[in-house]
Amino acid sequence: MRAVVTVTGKDKKGIIAKISAFLCEKGANVEDISQTILGEYFAMIMIVDLSESKEELSVLARECSELGKQIGMSVYMQHEDIFNAMHSV
Repeated sequence: MRAVVTVTGKDKKGIIAKISAFLCEKGANVEDISQTILGEYFAMIMIVDLSESKEELSVLARECSELGKQIGMSVYMQHEDIFNAMHSV
């Protein structure tokens, strides 16, 4: 199972490290990542494999959101199929 993680907010040091470390602790593997800085704003999209994670997607999504609040960013995790359905024309 794969999920899409999106991270947005004002740029600061350590964002990628904190998100990646959290995902690693949860048994997720980052398969692809794209990030950019637009002026003072940071945006990142990650595709992660959750097949080895012991937690349900809903729990991981909630924990991602909580981590985002702790680091002052918006962090969302969605199942890849839902993300694709929302963004298809």
